Amino acid sequence: MNDKIVVITGANSGIGKSAAMKFATEGYRVIMACRNMEISKTVQRAIIETSKNKDVDLIELDVSSFDSIRTFCAAFKAKYPRLDILIHNAAYLNYGEKAYTLSPEQIELTFATNTFGPFLMTRILADHLAKSQDPRVLNACTTNIKHFFNPKRKIDFDNLLGEYRDTKPFSVYKMYGDSKMALLMLTFKMAEQFKSQGIKVNALQINRVKLSKETIRKMSPGWKVLAWAQNLTNPMPAGMADNYYHISTSDEYTHATGQLFNHKREIVRQAASEKGFTQLKNIFGSGSYPSYATDPYNVEKIWSMCTSLAAGD
Repeated sequence: MNDKIVVITGANSGIGKSAAMKFATEGYRVIMACRNMEISKTVQRAIIETSKNKDVDLIELDVSSFDSIRTFCAAFKAKYPRLDILIHNAAYLNYGEKAYTLSPEQIELTFATNTFGPFLMTRILADHLAKSQDPRVLNACTTNIKHFFNPKRKIDFDNLLGEYRDTKPFSVYKMYGDSKMALLMLTFKMAEQFKSQGIKVNALQINRVKLSKETIRKMSPGWKVLAWAQNLTNPMPAGMADNYYHISTSDEYTHATGQLFNHKREIVRQAASEKGFTQLKNIFGSGSYPSYATDPYNVEKIWSMCTSLAAGD
């Protein structure tokens, strides 16, 4: 697999780090796309040493910054002839954060990192993906989208550019779930848009895994206690990294596109009903997602925002 090229964002910790190790061990050419280069260089050396694979590259990337994305993509294209697999693993969730923070492009930081950044990056790299014989894009989603089984839950589209940052209450946890729902909607839309180029776009619903020490270190005291407690029972990231690998490489998923997979690698379907006992199965099961994700107004709203913000490209 030495000629197969995979880009993994946020590959210096957690699931991303485990995925980079998995692909490297399997002989892929791995490009770690990371923001913190000091930490990432240490992880890069460890992956090369453990996997015995020297084709593990590291290119700086801050997914929340459009300029950084453009710089990364230019550097990648100058160095590599094509891209076979693109995994959007990097995400922003600063537990306990109470301040509404903007990205360099004045986009709410959670959405900039988890939604708009992956959109722009995929768009710029689409021509390199199209050169692959089997191009695949995988977006890391989350079980938090289940909150949209609540009919009152909605994305505050009118507050993603800081419109009401000083007057509306801010919840980074809600913003995280909203941004991942938006990423799922983009997954469905991008699958349609890139189908003619042979590019498959899917999403994986991430459930709980053990959090890294680096992630926990950033938390407020209360969240740290909760995180350490949950880590006692949460599975290791390697299991989810295996899902990244199999969905992105297996012949079983060669023709799969526009799908959401759960942690068992099963296709998650849109809920047939969101009432009564069925709704309880939706919330506590892993086989369905809220109809909010395919509502034409919601999909077109986030798609329009993405294309408008990325118009410079």
